[in-house]
Amino acid sequence: MDSIILIVAMIAVFYFMIIRPENKRKKQAENMRNSLKKGERITTIGGMVGRIVQVNDTTVVFETSEDRVRIEITKWGIQSTESMEAAAQKGGKKSKKNEETKEEIPAAKAEEPKVVEAPAEKEEKPSFDPEIK
Repeated sequence: MDSIILIVAMIAVFYFMIIRPENKRKKQAENMRNSLKKGERITTIGGMVGRIVQVNDTTVVFETSEDRVRIEITKWGIQSTESMEAAAQKGGKKSKKNEETKEEIPAAKAEEPKVVEAPAEKEEKPSFDPEIK
């Protein structure tokens, strides 16, 4: 009787720790792929980044650069998306951080003394090619 309870408990733990979160991730990815819109920034599972130009039933056409290179891929090949509004907000936050760090960096560099080292002497290494001496 105790072994049956232990087995049922292990199956329950297995379900809640592994199967349920995996199903949740699959559902979230499917919702993301079904809600793709023109103009969103995407990243493919191959690492390519671009903006969506056209959305079809099973495929997506996106531009990868300013040269208007267009690539058509299936929807399941999309790893993540970032809408234009989120990209603008994210870019604004990054610029504030960059401004703060730019102000701090010169102050830190001004305090550090500069060390000048003499250039290293070059040694000629023997060649393994018998024609070169």
